[in-house]
Amino acid sequence: MELPALSALYHQPLFELISQSRQVHLEHWRGEHVQRCSLLSIKTGGCSEDCSYCAQSAHYSTGVEREDLLPIDDILSAAHRARAQGATRFCMGAAWRGVRDGTPKFEQVLETVREVGQLGMEVCVTLGQIGAVEARKLRAAGVTAYNHNIDTSPEFYPEIVSTHTFADRLNTIAAVQESGMSVCCGGIIGMGESEDDRLRMLEVLSNFDPPPESVPINCLMAMPGTPLAEQPPVDIFELVRLIAVTRLALPIARVRLAAGRTRITREGQALCFFAGANSIFFGDKLLTAENPSADRDVQLLRELGLDTEMFARGSPSESRGLTAAP
Repeated sequence: MELPALSALYHQPLFELISQSRQVHLEHWRGEHVQRCSLLSIKTGGCSEDCSYCAQSAHYSTGVEREDLLPIDDILSAAHRARAQGATRFCMGAAWRGVRDGTPKFEQVLETVREVGQLGMEVCVTLGQIGAVEARKLRAAGVTAYNHNIDTSPEFYPEIVSTHTFADRLNTIAAVQESGMSVCCGGIIGMGESEDDRLRMLEVLSNFDPPPESVPINCLMAMPGTPLAEQPPVDIFELVRLIAVTRLALPIARVRLAAGRTRITREGQALCFFAGANSIFFGDKLLTAENPSADRDVQLLRELGLDTEMFARGSPSESRGLTAAP
């Protein structure tokens, strides 16, 4: 979908917009189903990149300590807990520029993926930049999806990071697509970008071939010590509008309400679900940012009459929530 069309959708009266997005959502998804995903930082801090939003960057003094890659047993324990709490996707993130075939850390990641894959959940990783060889090996090990957000528009991207380019992000995504892994790719709002930057980001995402299977929409968690520490919270209606346009532009993608939910009221989250969001990340932390507790999330979803998917499904129609959970 092109920018003028996205802009026309976005600037409609709010109720007209979310009515349209709700209709499209119900055409492709069971409206009451929300997937819960768990995200674990398997290697925290000390990242060489200078992403302005990230507390794990070695360029900033944020109080986040550099840690080594977690042992496989620790990761498996976290995966078992996540599955017991209802997660159907387990995501593992590592704070580094990228990973290369033949290195000990990559071999450890591959072994971890093989072990986690036996638990029956979707397995997602976010490891920074990778090439074709790494992508193929990750898929062979059992990775379901690779997360690599484009963050924002190509035009605004140089304002938030200088140690790599927007083209670098696209090159990794191309390697992931060529391997056959699903692409999990979205962005962050509230970094000082314009509404047009947000829509331009959606334009790029909607023109991927194939489109991303999963689109996380993150609200900036302004982390002390980072250049964006003083950014104000995102206006809830701006977030709802973006969720709705994302659903219209990418009707069969999981639209994941990701970081920043501690700054969103229960009513605001309910509007996001109505507008087309159908997945959340749960757990006390998303990498280093605070997140609502799993109990609070379950309570909210129950009060809204929303069901959670209790295990990973096999067929495309089932993964889109078109088959009722047992």
